[in-house]
Amino acid sequence: MIPAGGRAAETTSAALVPYIGRFAPSPTGPLHFGSLVAAVASYADARFAAGRWLLRIEDLDPPRDSREAAASFPTTLERYGFEWDGSILYQSTRDEAYADALAMLIRERQAFPCACTRSELSSAPIGDGGERIYPGTCRHGLPAGRDGRAWRARVDATTISFEDRIQGTITQQLDRDAGDFVVRRADGQWAYQLAVVVDDRDQHVTDTVRGADLLDSTPRQIWLQRQLADAPTARYAHVPLVVDARGDKLSKQTLAAALPMDAPERRLLEAWRFLGQREPDFSIGNVREFWTYATTLWDIARVPPAPHVGPDSVGQSARVDPL
Repeated sequence: MIPAGGRAAETTSAALVPYIGRFAPSPTGPLHFGSLVAAVASYADARFAAGRWLLRIEDLDPPRDSREAAASFPTTLERYGFEWDGSILYQSTRDEAYADALAMLIRERQAFPCACTRSELSSAPIGDGGERIYPGTCRHGLPAGRDGRAWRARVDATTISFEDRIQGTITQQLDRDAGDFVVRRADGQWAYQLAVVVDDRDQHVTDTVRGADLLDSTPRQIWLQRQLADAPTARYAHVPLVVDARGDKLSKQTLAAALPMDAPERRLLEAWRFLGQREPDFSIGNVREFWTYATTLWDIARVPPAPHVGPDSVGQSARVDPL
C-alpha cells in the first residue's frame, strides 16, 4: 500500500528492478548527527521499496582513518536499529578490484600518469567538487625528466546530466567544471572517485542516497561508470547537509558530537524531522516503533533540497582526493 502523499509512480517503477541501496561512511571520526541523517534517508528509502541495504566502510585514507571509528560504526548503527544485508565491505580490502579498473582505463587511454605537485597546481581554479581544475600539464605526456606521481582520468568536453531525486536536474561539463581528476593518488592510495564506482558496480547498487556534499562528484562517477562498460548508473538522491546557525557545515574538524548511545529514538526522530517527513501522531517509545513507522511512511518528495540548521553536527564530509 502506498501511504497518502507517497510517490506511487516512482515506487512502481523502482519495483521493476530489485532495489539495492548502501550506506558508506568514512571512518575519520565517530558517526554524528549528519551521518545519521544520511543513514536514515538511505535506510528508509531502501526498506520502503522492499529493497536491500548494504553497509560499506570507506577506509581508503590511512593517514585520516581511525580504526576505533571504523570498529564503532556497526555497534552504533545496531543501537539505532539499522539492519544491513550481507557482510560489511571494507574498501581497504579491495586493492585488486581497483587495480583492475585502473588497468582498464589505461588500456583504453582514459587515464594517464601525472607528475604535478600540489604546489604546482595551486594557481589553478577550483572546480565544483572542491578540487583544482587540472590544466592538462601531463595529459599528452610527462615533462622531460619527470616521473608520474598520480594517475588521472582523461576527460573531455562531455556534458553529464542526471536527475537527482531531491536536488533536481544536475548538469556538469567535465573538462570545464572538474578537469582531469585523480583516480590513484601520489601516495599510492586509491582515490574515492574510482573506488566508489567499482564498489557500487560490484555490489550491484541501484540507488545511492547520500549527503549533498557529494553531489558535485556524481557526474565524474557517472563518467567512470560509462568507461567501465559493465558499471550501470544508479539513481541518485542527495539529502541536505546539516549546517549551523551561520550556515557553515560542521565536520569532525569542528568537533561534531558523536551520536549518543542512550535514547536513540530521540535522535532518530530529530533526523526524521530534519528530512521533512510526516510527524507521527503517537508517541514513539523505542527504536523498533520508529522504524516500523518510518519504513511505512517514508516520502522522499518531502525532503528539502537546501542545507538547513540541525541540532549540532553535519552530514558526511565531501571527499576531496589529494594528489
